[in-house]
Amino acid sequence: MTRKELAALIDQTALGSGLSEEYIRSFCREAMAEGFASVCILPNMVPAAAQVLSGSATKVCTVISFPLGMDLPETKIFETGDALQKGAQEIDLVLNVGAFKSGDYSALERELSGVIGAAHAAGALAKVIIETPLLTSRQIHEAALLCEGYGADIVKTSTGYRPILPRSTSVEDVKLLRSILRRETGIKAAGGIRSVQDALRMLAAGATRIGASCGVEILNGLAEQPPVRNLSV
Repeated sequence: MTRKELAALIDQTALGSGLSEEYIRSFCREAMAEGFASVCILPNMVPAAAQVLSGSATKVCTVISFPLGMDLPETKIFETGDALQKGAQEIDLVLNVGAFKSGDYSALERELSGVIGAAHAAGALAKVIIETPLLTSRQIHEAALLCEGYGADIVKTSTGYRPILPRSTSVEDVKLLRSILRRETGIKAAGGIRSVQDALRMLAAGATRIGASCGVEILNGLAEQPPVRNLSV
């Protein structure tokens, strides 16, 4: 895999607190130069990112209800509409895992149909973060099908928000999702992916996108990969 090919599969992420607008503008310029799939940023930085990335192949992605996902459906829907109006092209919605575990499917229906519907109406991609580290295999199966059923383009493993998570995203999470979801439904692996080896393992397991805050470092790691030896006789 070439540097350009790998970059086109990475959502380069900057979700830390206290980041300035100038930092985000510089971050977006670097992402555009590398050819990343998107920049994933907080909603308040969407206008600045949209201005920098206008007309480029690198999309503006923002998170909704990050990192906990516990906002009311109406709040999530409003936040989505506002982000889209300001230039977001991809939406990463954090599922209300508490509602999911409580069996509150009315709330889940409102947030999933509202957010995904708004994204699609604006021509934007809709991803839903199900927080696999907090779920059993059976719950992952159910949550993934639920999101797909409401039209999610991509199911994302995790926010990677370490204070609330018992572990990082695993290769097994991605393999399980790939065995559940339709082939046309994408999988975004995120949470603890810090090296090119991590990224390539997730892609081999079935991921179609990688979310990482160290995308440039991941790309630089390609040069350190050992060459594949031809062992055929």
